[in-house]
Amino acid sequence: MLLLLVGIVFLHIAALVLLFVSTIVSAWVVNPASSSDLWINCTTIDQVSKCDPADSGVWIQAVQALMILSIIFSILSLLLFFCQLFTLQKGGRFFLTGAFQIFASLFVMCGAIIYTVMNIEWVHPSLSYGFSYILAWVGFPLALISGLIYVILRKRE
Repeated sequence: MLLLLVGIVFLHIAALVLLFVSTIVSAWVVNPASSSDLWINCTTIDQVSKCDPADSGVWIQAVQALMILSIIFSILSLLLFFCQLFTLQKGGRFFLTGAFQIFASLFVMCGAIIYTVMNIEWVHPSLSYGFSYILAWVGFPLALISGLIYVILRKRE
């Protein structure tokens, strides 16, 4: 049972780290001369870097909010898991923990979908998706799987 709990916590922390990195790092869209993310757009021309705030459109603000919500819900889910681990009765399920983690996965999925759909309107075709964008998509199934494991998991002694 201890090994299972350690594995679940490791999976949860891995998903949380992916969510943090994908939200913070400036590599959602990249090419050799520029990179952009949810917060800032940077270009390099003749070895001079220029960074501007990200687009102020409603859709980018929605993506920012959803990514932040996913991090908040994932952190709350981890804290709830530790609280329920010590207070839940024997045989009880971690429904609340699982629900928060599933919400976190849905938030990151919605944010990545909005970014994918709206990205076509303002990104030049020479740009490609960066590793932060990919990490957001990898964080989605990890968070969803850990949330489902929490829902299925029963507390033992």
